Amino acid sequence: MTNDLSDRTILLTGGTSGFGRVAAIDLAQRGATVAVVGRDESKGATLTEQSEDFAGTIAFHQADLASQSTIRSLAATMKREYDPIDVLAHNAGLSAGSRRESPDGIEITLAVNHLAPYLLTHELLDHLRDAPDPRVVVTASDIHRRATLDLDDLQLTDEYDSLDAYARSKLGNIAFTVELDDRLPEDSAVTVNCVHPGFVPSTDLFREASLRTRLLVRIAGLVPGVATSKQAAAERLQTLLVEPTYGSMSGQYIGSDGPVDPAPEATNKTVRRRLWRMSAELVGITPDWPTSKPN
Repeated sequence: MTNDLSDRTILLTGGTSGFGRVAAIDLAQRGATVAVVGRDESKGATLTEQSEDFAGTIAFHQADLASQSTIRSLAATMKREYDPIDVLAHNAGLSAGSRRESPDGIEITLAVNHLAPYLLTHELLDHLRDAPDPRVVVTASDIHRRATLDLDDLQLTDEYDSLDAYARSKLGNIAFTVELDDRLPEDSAVTVNCVHPGFVPSTDLFREASLRTRLLVRIAGLVPGVATSKQAAAERLQTLLVEPTYGSMSGQYIGSDGPVDPAPEATNKTVRRRLWRMSAELVGITPDWPTSKPN
């Protein structure tokens, strides 16, 4: 891995626990400035204190990514405090045990896992473009292969299953990645990729899931060869964030051995364009983005 990251500023959501926390520490130890976004202030404070002797720094920014107004405020803060941002890493995620809605009336898993990356990227993309090697990276999952995007019931109002909601959101992550890459102007230096970190049962991801789902995750984690360690998942994420290979590759779904084909629905142009328009409507922006950067 690249050892000197003293010239990199990385915004990492979901960096206070699990493999996101491991990645934040590794990046800061190699000199990066890491802006970690999370909900838990005590975890954030502990992480910041831990980084005091690192070559780089970790700064914690408290934000509830279920709230669109909070995301907009967070973006404004990021633009004030970091110029430029080299990497925007969407790693926050949750799996809700039962259907509930965000402050904006959006099903919570969709709001945090899909709409938050969509809106935060919209708010920060122009700022990101000022970096010499600008990247957007989204943490997806191979669980997307079990999902189908019902665009007539995107928020699962008819029948709710926590694992289905999570799998759909990960399918949405990949569709967003492919569509954003397709929409970026030809002269854009920004790359956008998504990554399957592996099955990491030791994270807090399923903290809100049903008892049945938590038991299934625990059992699956005991099967030899199935689980991925937090360190291995963190290293896979970091590869996309800083390694040269992914500075010239875009629109890809990355597995353990490099780019792999996601489920066909994730790359279906009709599906991903409709999802893009619906996402824009849900967060109150025009779907006609991105555009060429003004001179």
